[in-house]
Amino acid sequence: VQVMESGGGLVQAGGSLRLSCTVSGATFDDYGMAWFRQAPEKEREGVSCITWNGAEIQYAESVQGRFSTFRDNSKNMVYLQLKNLKPEAPATYSCGAAQTCNADTVQGIDVWVVHWGQGTQVIVPS
Repeated sequence: VQVMESGGGLVQAGGSLRLSCTVSGATFDDYGMAWFRQAPEKEREGVSCITWNGAEIQYAESVQGRFSTFRDNSKNMVYLQLKNLKPEAPATYSCGAAQTCNADTVQGIDVWVVHWGQGTQVIVPS
Protein backbone atom coordinates (compact mmCIF):
# COMPACT_ATOMS: atom_id res chain seq x y z
CA VAL A 1 0.00 0.00 0.00
CA GLN A 2 1.32 3.39 -0.93
CA VAL A 3 0.15 6.70 0.48
CA MET A 4 1.46 9.85 -1.12
CA GLU A 5 0.88 13.47 -0.23
CA SER A 6 1.43 16.51 -2.39
CA GLY A 7 0.69 20.19 -2.46
CA GLY A 8 2.86 21.52 0.29
CA GLY A 9 4.94 24.65 -0.09
CA LEU A 10 5.54 28.15 1.12
CA VAL A 11 2.53 30.38 1.61
CA GLN A 12 2.16 33.77 3.21
CA ALA A 13 0.26 34.21 6.42
CA GLY A 14 -3.43 34.47 5.75
CA GLY A 15 -3.10 32.52 2.54
CA SER A 16 -4.50 29.19 1.45
CA LEU A 17 -3.15 25.88 0.32
CA ARG A 18 -4.67 22.58 -0.73
CA LEU A 19 -2.94 19.35 0.14
CA SER A 20 -3.73 16.14 -1.68
CA CYS A 21 -3.24 12.53 -0.73
CA THR A 22 -3.65 9.45 -2.84
CA VAL A 23 -3.74 5.81 -1.82
CA SER A 24 -2.79 2.93 -4.08
CA GLY A 25 -2.62 -0.79 -3.55
CA ALA A 26 -5.64 -0.89 -1.26
CA THR A 27 -9.38 -0.44 -1.37
CA PHE A 28 -9.59 3.26 -0.62
CA ASP A 29 -13.08 3.28 0.82
CA ASP A 30 -12.12 0.65 3.38
CA TYR A 31 -10.41 3.43 5.31
CA GLY A 32 -11.03 6.59 7.13
CA MET A 33 -8.44 9.15 6.09
CA ALA A 34 -6.61 11.25 8.62
CA TRP A 35 -4.29 14.22 8.43
CA PHE A 36 -1.61 14.85 11.02
CA ARG A 37 1.10 17.46 11.24
CA GLN A 38 4.38 17.73 13.04
CA ALA A 39 6.72 20.64 13.52
CA PRO A 40 10.37 20.12 14.43
CA GLU A 41 10.87 19.12 18.06
CA LYS A 42 7.14 18.94 18.66
CA GLU A 43 4.70 16.09 19.09
CA ARG A 44 2.71 14.99 16.09
CA GLU A 45 -0.78 16.38 16.31
CA GLY A 46 -3.98 15.30 14.69
CA VAL A 47 -5.57 17.70 12.24
CA SER A 48 -8.60 15.99 10.76
CA CYS A 49 -10.20 12.68 10.02
CA ILE A 50 -12.92 11.78 7.53
CA THR A 51 -14.82 8.51 7.52
CA TRP A 52 -14.82 6.19 4.55
CA ASN A 53 -17.92 7.77 3.01
CA GLY A 54 -17.32 11.32 4.14
CA ALA A 55 -20.34 11.24 6.41
CA GLU A 56 -18.40 12.17 9.52
CA ILE A 57 -15.49 14.56 9.81
CA GLN A 58 -13.52 15.49 12.89
CA TYR A 59 -11.22 18.50 13.21
CA ALA A 60 -8.72 19.52 15.80
CA GLU A 61 -9.81 22.56 17.71
CA SER A 62 -6.76 24.48 16.51
CA VAL A 63 -7.85 24.26 12.87
CA GLN A 64 -11.63 24.25 13.23
CA GLY A 65 -13.15 26.77 10.86
CA ARG A 66 -9.93 27.25 8.86
CA PHE A 67 -9.18 23.79 7.49
CA SER A 68 -11.51 21.42 5.71
CA THR A 69 -11.09 17.91 4.45
CA PHE A 70 -12.98 16.03 1.78
CA ARG A 71 -12.48 12.92 -0.27
CA ASP A 72 -13.22 11.58 -3.72
CA ASN A 73 -13.48 7.81 -3.54
CA SER A 74 -13.70 7.52 -7.33
CA LYS A 75 -10.16 8.93 -7.52
CA ASN A 76 -8.71 7.42 -4.33
CA MET A 77 -7.99 10.94 -3.17
CA VAL A 78 -8.40 12.90 0.02
CA TYR A 79 -7.75 16.60 0.34
CA LEU A 80 -6.99 19.05 3.09
CA GLN A 81 -7.87 22.65 2.34
CA LEU A 82 -5.91 25.05 4.52
CA LYS A 83 -7.17 28.61 4.82
CA ASN A 84 -6.15 31.65 6.81
CA LEU A 85 -2.80 30.08 7.56
CA LYS A 86 -1.00 31.38 10.58
CA PRO A 87 2.73 32.12 10.73
CA GLU A 88 4.32 29.29 12.62
CA ALA A 89 7.17 26.83 12.43
CA PRO A 90 7.29 24.70 9.27
CA ALA A 91 5.26 21.55 9.68
CA THR A 92 5.12 18.31 7.81
CA TYR A 93 1.59 17.26 7.02
CA SER A 94 1.09 13.54 6.76
CA CYS A 95 -1.83 11.59 5.47
CA GLY A 96 -2.82 8.25 6.94
CA ALA A 97 -5.27 5.51 6.09
CA ALA A 98 -7.06 4.65 9.30
CA GLN A 99 -9.11 1.68 10.44
CA THR A 100 -11.42 4.07 12.18
CA CYS A 101 -11.94 7.78 12.45
CA ASN A 102 -12.99 9.38 15.70
CA ALA A 103 -12.37 12.22 18.09
CA ASP A 104 -9.26 10.50 19.46
CA THR A 105 -7.62 10.76 16.05
CA VAL A 106 -7.69 14.54 16.04
CA GLN A 107 -6.36 14.48 19.58
CA GLY A 108 -3.23 12.99 18.06
CA ILE A 109 -3.90 9.34 18.83
CA ASP A 110 -2.73 7.55 15.73
CA VAL A 111 -3.04 3.92 16.76
CA TRP A 112 -5.70 3.27 14.14
CA VAL A 113 -3.61 4.57 11.26
CA VAL A 114 -2.27 1.58 9.36
CA HIS A 115 -0.69 3.19 6.32
CA TRP A 116 1.27 6.46 6.34
CA GLY A 117 2.55 8.75 3.68
CA GLN A 118 5.93 10.47 3.80
CA GLY A 119 4.44 13.88 4.33
CA THR A 120 4.54 17.24 2.64
CA GLN A 121 5.92 20.37 4.22
CA VAL A 122 3.99 23.57 4.73
CA ILE A 123 5.89 26.74 5.49
CA VAL A 124 4.17 29.91 6.64
CA PRO A 125 6.81 32.55 7.39
CA SER A 126 6.20 35.24 9.94
